[in-house]
Amino acid sequence: MKPETLEWVEKAEGDLKVARREMGAVDPVWNVICFLAQQCGEKYLKAFLEESNIAFPKTHDLVVLLNISGEPLQDLKAHKEQLARLSVFGIASRYPGRQADREAAEDSMKTAEMIRTILRSRFGLP
Repeated sequence: MKPETLEWVEKAEGDLKVARREMGAVDPVWNVICFLAQQCGEKYLKAFLEESNIAFPKTHDLVVLLNISGEPLQDLKAHKEQLARLSVFGIASRYPGRQADREAAEDSMKTAEMIRTILRSRFGLP
């Protein structure tokens, strides 16, 4: 694995670790959980693109990143709707006008975990 790829993976793992911790908090901040889940998914997709030597734009849109990946990530293509829902939290949840709740946080975490599982398998990671 390229050092740059590993750095993307490590950053994604940090985001997920904090999101998991916040999910278990007494008074969770749903917006932060959704944002960190989105960041985890984004960084795993960018890790895959980096490892595959596929250039990618500066974007928080998970569907755009998935589409750039081509055929190798066919198993994620069936989940485009989930990725689109998670993408919203890359920016919108950080500003007024969009509020997340427990349901959105649980959905976001589920999607991030799914992306993580698929891509860690691709990388040969446990």
